[in-house]
Amino acid sequence: MTPKRAGWIASGAAAVLVAAGAITYAVAGDEGGSDRVPSADSADAGFARDMSVHHQQAVEMSYVVRDRTDDEEVRRLAYDIAQTQANQRGMMIGWLDLWELPKVSSDPPMTWMGMGGAPSAGEGSLMPGMATDAEMDRLGTLDGEQAEVYYLQLMTEHHKGGVHMAEGCVEKCSVGVEKRLARGMVESQESEIRLMADLLAARGAEPRS
Repeated sequence: MTPKRAGWIASGAAAVLVAAGAITYAVAGDEGGSDRVPSADSADAGFARDMSVHHQQAVEMSYVVRDRTDDEEVRRLAYDIAQTQANQRGMMIGWLDLWELPKVSSDPPMTWMGMGGAPSAGEGSLMPGMATDAEMDRLGTLDGEQAEVYYLQLMTEHHKGGVHMAEGCVEKCSVGVEKRLARGMVESQESEIRLMADLLAARGAEPRS
């Protein structure tokens, strides 16, 4: 499966989940947060927009490695990450629809965290932990254990960036159901970071510094 095709599949899956995301928000209540619709420049909207983009790359990366290895542990991890993050992405896009807010912004990514424009978008890395265009291209050229190691290294960095963003939402977001989603992201991605460290060690490798 090519990266482009993987992106189409992931985008289609997320689109199916958009309505579910809106329903989830509507029926879950808003315990521990405001019941007001957030503004376009709020942390709630910024997190939903930016994390949707962040998640999309993780989904694409995971589909790429599933086609380039026969290792069941890595394939299972990649499938779990792809399904979880596609589902969460659909929820966040659904919330933006429900709030009648734009899914894109003229502000640089991470503006809602006071980090607008960092790191350099010129290399294709829009937000903390995201792989560059060159890194994504390289992943698509590797096979077997080389692909496994490179994927695990890239995804470890990706998750660390995602945890940083999710912790920012826990601190700054006001919508209760979104804060709960962010807390869940922190817990699940930290657990997967530990798992990926073990998988790298089993292959005689370690996370990139």
